[in-house]
Amino acid sequence: MTSTVDVSKEAPKLRHVAILVPDPEASAVFFESAFGMRRVGNARRGIYVSDGVMNVALLRVNPEKGEKVGVFHFGMWVDDLDAADAQVKAAGATYLTGKPESPNSYYEAKYRDPNGIVFDMTHTGWAGAVKEPGTSAVENGTVLSAHN
Repeated sequence: MTSTVDVSKEAPKLRHVAILVPDPEASAVFFESAFGMRRVGNARRGIYVSDGVMNVALLRVNPEKGEKVGVFHFGMWVDDLDAADAQVKAAGATYLTGKPESPNSYYEAKYRDPNGIVFDMTHTGWAGAVKEPGTSAVENGTVLSAHN
């Protein structure tokens, strides 16, 4: 299988992974202790941690909705949502929900790939994540340096 990629455009960056866990607090402590990650925010149902480049959402699993512990979805940081939307749809993805209401709104547009795996795309990024390593994210007045 061959694909055509426009190398003149900036490639989307993998900058977010959501993991379903039984106890977000215990998982955050583990990520802090094991990997040196920092807490960078609270999610509706969990905690965000980051290494300064990637955002990891530790979300409380909801077995009543059929959820299981493990990777829930991943997220791509894009420059142009409309262009990225067209590109992923042409590649076989299906739009699910979450397009922005205004140009300045925070959002994650959700899609499903041909294998059924859910992914997000955003132009604004995630707490604690940076699009380009070597830059810094600022969270609650704390500068989080990205690793090169």
